[in-house]
Amino acid sequence: MKAVQFAEHGDRDVIEYGDYPDPEIDRDEVLVDIKAAALNHLDIWTRRGMPGIDLEMPHIPGSDGAGVVEEVGEDVTRFEEGDHVALSAGVGDLRKDDPTLDPRFHIIGEHVTGVHSEYAAIPEDNLIPVPEHVDWEVAGSASLVFQTAWRMLIDRADLEAGESVLVLGASGGVGHAALQIADYAGAEVYATGSTEEKLQYAEEHGADHVCNYEEENFADWVRSETGGRGVDVVVEHVGAPTWRDSLKSLTKGGRLVTCGGTGGGNPETDIPRIFWNQLEIIGSTMATPEQAEEALELVWDGTFEPAIREVLPMSETARAHEIIENREGFGKVVVRPDSEL
Repeated sequence: MKAVQFAEHGDRDVIEYGDYPDPEIDRDEVLVDIKAAALNHLDIWTRRGMPGIDLEMPHIPGSDGAGVVEEVGEDVTRFEEGDHVALSAGVGDLRKDDPTLDPRFHIIGEHVTGVHSEYAAIPEDNLIPVPEHVDWEVAGSASLVFQTAWRMLIDRADLEAGESVLVLGASGGVGHAALQIADYAGAEVYATGSTEEKLQYAEEHGADHVCNYEEENFADWVRSETGGRGVDVVVEHVGAPTWRDSLKSLTKGGRLVTCGGTGGGNPETDIPRIFWNQLEIIGSTMATPEQAEEALELVWDGTFEPAIREVLPMSETARAHEIIENREGFGKVVVRPDSEL
């Protein structure tokens, strides 16, 4: 088969699209004919190399994808040939109440072989049914960000109707999902973006108040908009460049929930503000299978809408990485096997 792959960590020039051995399924796995897949910032970090993760090379990236079941292992009971499915990339012990807290929890595409390929062998437990009316670009791009944002807001931050939420980078991957979920939950939504186009998108998808962070400090803006109070919840996924202002944006007793640090993972913090205002700092990673399916049902029925900025052939995956790294446009970048185009 053809697959996106890299044999060493580095810049975009390590990415290749070429021959790779066809996957063979185990008893509990499903062979999926991949129709569309999407990139996340995770793919950038995986390509560059992350401390503590030793990948088997060459590595196929990709933690988002969808396709048609081609073959099922002997022990598979939930799927059969011809079913439409999407990947849910978190792998944990399903015997635990929360598999994401399994010490061996890992992510398909980050720690093990991903799905940016013509075919992928995927554990049955990591597949979610997709109704046949759902477009492949939507099915292949929604899973990681919508389940992540759903867990962040609904489970970890315990968001309630009537509360206020600040979503940073509201037109990015997790940001645009969090924006819609916060609005769906009945929150008053504050959103940041870097262009008028991105702010317009945010307003069209649930934001009640918007701020161009290139033109004004968003923490000062939040304080002004809320009469000095601040918001109940901040959705933080940028890290070092925004951390102190995210804390400053919170009301007393507020909650900051974070799923990553795309701008840098070791920010300066403000400990007096945290203890004096009794703030909560909440980490969140992926979602349980139940949370993922709950979130994606609302994508499949059209309640939530993944933003897709571009669709490219997999042979142009290096260009897809460039779009994300250079922050061109907004929403997800989708890649499809060249044989599908």
